[in-house]
Amino acid sequence: MGFRTWPVAALGLSGLLALIVVFGMTSARKSAEIYGRLDHINARYRDVDTHLNQLRSDVQLAGIYVRDFLLDTVRARDPEYLQQIAAFSSSSLSALAELNALMPTDGDGRDYTASLHQSLDEYWTSFEPLFFWTPNDKRTQSAQFLRSEVLPRREEALAIAREIEGLNSASLDFQSREVTQQYDTYRDDLKWLLWQVLLLGSLVTLIAVNRLRVLERRSEGLRVTAETAADRTRALSQQLLATQEEERKNLSRELHDQVGQMLTGLRMELGRIERLRVPDNDRLAVAVRDSRALVDDIVRMVRDLALGLRPSMLDDFGLQPALEWHVRDFSRRYSITATASVEARIDALPDQHRTCIYRSVQEALTNCARHSGASRVDVRVTLTPDGATQGLLVSVKDNGVGMVAERRAQGLGLRGIEERVNELSGTLTIDTGFGTGTTLRLWLPVPERVATANPEESAHARLIG
Repeated sequence: MGFRTWPVAALGLSGLLALIVVFGMTSARKSAEIYGRLDHINARYRDVDTHLNQLRSDVQLAGIYVRDFLLDTVRARDPEYLQQIAAFSSSSLSALAELNALMPTDGDGRDYTASLHQSLDEYWTSFEPLFFWTPNDKRTQSAQFLRSEVLPRREEALAIAREIEGLNSASLDFQSREVTQQYDTYRDDLKWLLWQVLLLGSLVTLIAVNRLRVLERRSEGLRVTAETAADRTRALSQQLLATQEEERKNLSRELHDQVGQMLTGLRMELGRIERLRVPDNDRLAVAVRDSRALVDDIVRMVRDLALGLRPSMLDDFGLQPALEWHVRDFSRRYSITATASVEARIDALPDQHRTCIYRSVQEALTNCARHSGASRVDVRVTLTPDGATQGLLVSVKDNGVGMVAERRAQGLGLRGIEERVNELSGTLTIDTGFGTGTTLRLWLPVPERVATANPEESAHARLIG
């Protein structure tokens, strides 16, 4: 039992497809993870930066409002300033709470937010005495209050905010490096998986190519063997046809020359016996007459057999008279109207061409009589070009019931016609349909000396019935 390629190829291709699927799924999953990580880092960085900006804005605006409060001598507007300062305090504490939730649990993030929370508490607490100041207090203590209480605490809170911002940037850089490292690892994994796919694909390709080379060499050897066998079979078939034709020719001549002469001599002897008979011997006269009639029947049968095997007129007079005689004899035997139309000079055809045409027409007419149920058959021979080559077109058309494909494939007579036509590099076509009759056409290339018939010869189409 030979080595089977398909299990190995199927297994290799299945593994290759599985690797490709894993490669695609891994790529999609890793890409999604990296993209999600980057998006989370960027979103966190933006949120921290937003809340820090909010803290700085609240602290700065609160300082401005405190300054305006201390410089404004109209006491009626004090509640408005104080209310706005309280709003900034509440906003900053809310932003600080959200910022605390965004900071990582490990590292210095939470320490910085705790320090910032303490500084902000001290900053906002320092504003509480303002709610009880009188206009005189504003005039005498505002400058000292701003220098000693407000500005240092504001700068301390802003400094912590900057530290947190730096920490946020450092965290962004660190996590970006982590993502980059993950991406490098992911890229290395993809390269490794890609090399696996390429290795397995190369292995499968190598096995398949080697196996295909072996199969191609084997197929080429089988093709050469088949062609050699076909050539030998074709040569044998041609030799058999030639031998068969020669045997028919010899047998036809033996029947005509030997058996025919012997029967003619027998008939003459019967005539001599009849002349020498005793008068008034009626029994002998009847026997002689019956014997002469029987000999006449035998002579006709031998003549028909000889003409059926190979008519001597095909060799003595040419193809056209032989075709005309055969179509006439066919019409007489089977009571089918038949016509023969020869529109080409075919007397100069080689013997092999004449034999092929005659036997093809003979077999076609025999099939028509046996199977078609036709009432009319037309035989036509014309000279026609086929591309750049001149050739003879022979057609046999009937008006019968048509031919089924099974009968055509099983017909030995049609195979014999095809063998003869192929031997002469010709073509054979059969057009048939149910109820539309059958037309057999064969085309044979002919030597250049076979020319188109002149108008007088083209008119030599006759009805033979």
